[in-house]
This record gives sequence, C-alpha cells and structure tokens, in this order.
Amino acid sequence: MNRSVFLATQILPSVDNQHRKDFGPTVSPERLLLGPGPSNADPAVLKALSQPPIGHLDPFYVELMSEVQELLRYAWQTSNRLTLPMSGTGSAAMEATLANVVESEDTVLVAIKGYFGHRLADMAGRYKANVETIHKDWGNAFSLEEIEDALRKHTPAVFAIVHAETSTGVCQPMDGIGDLCRKYNCLLLVDTVTSLGGVPLYLDEWKIDLAYSCSQKGLSCPPGLGPFSMNERAENKMSNRKDKVPNWYLDVSLLNKYWGSDRVYHHTAPVNMNFGIREALRLLAEEGLEVSWDRHSTNAKSLWNSLENIGLELHVKEELRLPTLTTVKIPEGVDGKAFTKHLLNNFGVEIGGGLGDLAGKVWRIGLMGYNSTSANVDKIINIFETELPKFR
Repeated sequence: MNRSVFLATQILPSVDNQHRKDFGPTVSPERLLLGPGPSNADPAVLKALSQPPIGHLDPFYVELMSEVQELLRYAWQTSNRLTLPMSGTGSAAMEATLANVVESEDTVLVAIKGYFGHRLADMAGRYKANVETIHKDWGNAFSLEEIEDALRKHTPAVFAIVHAETSTGVCQPMDGIGDLCRKYNCLLLVDTVTSLGGVPLYLDEWKIDLAYSCSQKGLSCPPGLGPFSMNERAENKMSNRKDKVPNWYLDVSLLNKYWGSDRVYHHTAPVNMNFGIREALRLLAEEGLEVSWDRHSTNAKSLWNSLENIGLELHVKEELRLPTLTTVKIPEGVDGKAFTKHLLNNFGVEIGGGLGDLAGKVWRIGLMGYNSTSANVDKIINIFETELPKFR
C-alpha cells in the first residue's frame, strides 16, 4: 500500500478544540523602558528586524555575518578572531564562555559582588569546575590587592568577574586585573552585559580573554542575541581540552566553522535578529564610541544630581556608579513594588526593583543606548517629584 492510500484509510481521532482561542493579533502596549533592561529598541533597528527573512546560508546573509563580527570588534575594542553573536540571550553567551574553556576539576574563581556573580558560579559548577569565590558587599567593587590575594591562594584556570553589575549599579575598575591574570596564568572572563556600548570597555587593552554581553541594553536591540568574544589564549585552552565541549549548541569549535571562513552549517541562525543587531551596531559606530560613552555619562550624572536634589539617596558611591544603571534607595516607609507598579500602570514607565540582597531596598533606573537622553531624565524625575509623595 502506498503512503497516500495508507494515510487516507487511517482512522484519526477528532481534533481537540478546547485550547483553540481567538485572541486577535498581537499588539504590545507602549512602554518607556527605564529599568535594568531591555531598553527601547531604536526605530531603525525595529525596521531592520521587520525585513523579510532569507536563508541562513544566503550569500547576502553570509556577508552580513562578517559585518556583524567586525562591528562587534569595534564595540568591544578587540581584534579577536572569534567574536560573534550567540543565538540566544545574554545568558547563553555567559554560559558559552564557561562551557568552552572549563574542564572537569578546573578551578574557577568567581568574584561575587552581586546577583550575576552568583550566576557565574552556578554555571561553572554545572560544568564540574572546582568553584571558589570571593565576596564584596552589594554596592562595592574589588581592589587589585583583594584579587591578587585570591589568585595567589586558589591558582585558578579561570577568573570571572562582572564589569557592570546589573543588580547593584557598580562598575568594577578593570585596570590591572588582566595583568594579574597573566601573572598567575589564568584566563580572565568578564561580564559586559550592562556596559557594552554605554561604558568605556577595552577587551584587548585590558587583557580580557573571554567576554559576553547581550543585545537589549546598551545596543538597544530586542533580546535574542548574546555577543561573545574569546582571544587566542582562550582558544588555546579550548583547543587543548581532553574531551569535547559539553554543550553542543554553544560549542565555539563548531560555531567557528559557521562564523569562520568555511560557513559550514551548524544551526538555523536567527536571521532577522542579526539584521537587528547589525543595524544597532551600525548606529553605534555611526555615533562613535567616545560620543556614546560621553552621552551616557552626561545623562547619568544629570539623573544622579536630580535624584539627590529631590531628597533621594543613591546606593553606590559616585566613583563606582554605572552610567547605564543607577540604584536608588527606597525611602523608609515606601512600598517600592507598589510604586513601580503605579509608574507602569499610570505612565507606561518601567523601572526595576532590587534583586537578591537588595530586593525591596532599591529601585534600578536604566539609561541605556537609545534611552539615554536628557528628555528621559527629565521625565522620570518629574514623575518621581509628583508621584512619590503619594506613597510616603
């Protein structure tokens, strides 16, 4: 019996329609995203995303892949060959940095000063690393002396630290850390999720061996891609593994054949997301890194001064504050969660609450990428001035 006749004679069950609902077309509400991320996407990025998809091995797309890689190198100030956007959010790129270089029983030292340091430690443990940690209070940064003491004590294969800690609003000074990691013969892995595009960042100059970020913060592209970069030192560690990378999807030795000169199929790439990040990176290059960094710094300082002028206290001392993410102490007696809900429901403005040790203690206000404007500073300050007294 041929296949068509077989299918025609099959007795199939009736279709269950209990979950068949007519919800209508998707229409998202208007929001001004001034929280810890995502930021609002630049309209030009949304336009690029909406273009018709093409094949992931189409000659046009293959050329676009090279453009994305080159623009990422500019944004990160690196010449690393293996610089590419992982098909996944920033957490996928975070996991890729560990999955590719960590082997069973490697010591991974994680500097924890916020929520995302804990995530790095958790991920490293899942790859059977011997995880060691050092800690700072949530709102502080590590000194070179503290880092060197820990490197000397634990002699890790990888030292991981968050440059821009999204949970606290702290920007970790990076000068000298790369030199220490070379001195103690370990790789330096850095989280740049909330710094890429908005905060001075120099992978090569700072001797950073592995870095990851996201598409939806300083680059103002919707979430869905995780920029990733590794230098030759990290490549050598990966190439000399005793066994395969234990994560097929994030295996850079395989992805290299797709993003490298061979263009060998690995997975079906999110073509339109790469249209979007290519446009976001093009806009950043058009503005220029120095101009973007200065814009973020200027607007952040204006926000800080204005918040303090209306009687609010900031969580982080000024020299360690992130220009992209500000933590504001919730005044005593104020229901912080009710206030953020009020802003969203009545003004369409999103700000974030605290995570982990800072849950219920701070608000997190983001001025990232497309959203880092003086108009947005004025808007959030005006709302705080008029609405916060109602919650005291």
